[in-house]
Amino acid sequence: MENSNVVRVKYKDQKKYVFSPTCTFESFLECVARKFDLPTMDIKVFDGSRTEVDQEAFEYLMKQPDVPVLEIFIPETTSEDSFNSGSLADAEDSSGSDDTVILTRSPRELRQAKERRLAQMIEDILKGSPGGDKIINEYARTKCLSDSRRRDMVKILVAHMTKEHGTSPPRRLKEDYALGIISLFPYLADPRSKLGYEHFYNGEDGSGYLAWRIKTLQKEASEGRVKRSRLSQAGGPSVDRDPYKEGNWLSDERQCEEAIALMKHTADESVIKEKMRLTLVYRQKILRDTDKSTDVLTIFPRFMDIPGLIEQDFTLLFGDTTSAKLMEKWSTNIKPKVIAQSRGLTQTGELQDLIQNAVATEVEEGWDSDMSSILLLVHLLPPSTQGRKRPGKISARQACDYLVKFLKNVVSIEGHLEGITQSVQPYLLAVGPKKSRIQSYFIVVDKQALPCKSSNSLAAVDELFKAHYVFGTTYCHELTNVYTFLQTTVYDIDVEITKVNPRVAELRARMLQ
Repeated sequence: MENSNVVRVKYKDQKKYVFSPTCTFESFLECVARKFDLPTMDIKVFDGSRTEVDQEAFEYLMKQPDVPVLEIFIPETTSEDSFNSGSLADAEDSSGSDDTVILTRSPRELRQAKERRLAQMIEDILKGSPGGDKIINEYARTKCLSDSRRRDMVKILVAHMTKEHGTSPPRRLKEDYALGIISLFPYLADPRSKLGYEHFYNGEDGSGYLAWRIKTLQKEASEGRVKRSRLSQAGGPSVDRDPYKEGNWLSDERQCEEAIALMKHTADESVIKEKMRLTLVYRQKILRDTDKSTDVLTIFPRFMDIPGLIEQDFTLLFGDTTSAKLMEKWSTNIKPKVIAQSRGLTQTGELQDLIQNAVATEVEEGWDSDMSSILLLVHLLPPSTQGRKRPGKISARQACDYLVKFLKNVVSIEGHLEGITQSVQPYLLAVGPKKSRIQSYFIVVDKQALPCKSSNSLAAVDELFKAHYVFGTTYCHELTNVYTFLQTTVYDIDVEITKVNPRVAELRARMLQ
């Protein structure tokens, strides 16, 4: 056929031309259902040799110069009698072969094939989602799911269902997902119910875990998603935290004030670091107080002249193991994969320079290898759109300026700080003769420059990330995807309760394979 989007279709005694605008199997089934006024899209398709046509075979046939007549059947009515002597006659003529006989599958075989297909669909969805492997592994180990794992599974499946089919998916689709669940996890089936999956979805009364989750999403959407971002359910820098280990923290306010006064007037760094350790809980209390949180650098000014205090606070909050993860994982595990993934992006001159510098051992122009690889991550996870109230979307190149700014060492840091005209989230200020020869890094917070402990670029990024948690400040919107990737993929902080952008989840899955 000249136009492979047009297919001759036979259903019972009717023959019609069907036009499929997008030339996909799903679109073809939708067009067939409309053309023949069928009550369902659960359709079986066969070619001239009486072989079933699935999505892969359909895509192959559509590329052929002469597409055969395709005959359709609704599974519930398919039987050996369906293929009578006159069935598919036209298709057999066009195929040029009549010496092959394919036995029609029984209703039982058809149902088993459907169960296998739906089980594979559920497995693919779970494996492609954060936390999905834990669900599959728990079932493999225990032959059941805990309440929390079952809730996770339902959330993952409904999220996929509503993403693909909207927040009001049809009954048939919900029944397919429910059947797929008990087909993949047979011990979750209810042996006392008619179908075995009614506790996941009951089409008779619209009840079940899947239906309830969908109703919750519909309600949130109708309320304008006001309750979507509850702090108790979200992870990240703004979560209230206790120290990683018990310690002899100063709890009496008078003792804390005495320690603060001593720190302001002593030059002994060991004394300052010890008093900062003792006042951690008091400092966390100040950060939770909306009236005092903006004064934390005024109350604890030694952050501004003693390097290492950010590192110390973060380690007290999360422990040595978590604190060391970026420095341990990046160069050997994450960085090579970031570079490899970046090669698949649309190549611009700037991106090519970053890739070239990221793989180099010595760099003459541009950022050094580690900083270049971090900026490649920004290109892999560019800013999301900001919604109707904040229209517009900045580029990945522009987003890089929210992570690090270069300051030539002939310009004063004070002059740079005075030029800040609006509130900004923490960022790195790299000072040196050129980008490849940075002499020192500073973290800019509230128009103050806090010295980094190291002049190493990766260590500076590590300290910048940690500053968000030490000062309880939210991620910069332009870098939220980058920071949540580092948080959940590298540092493993609040993985279970942090909602991530699908792009972050996709990249995370690639990195962790």
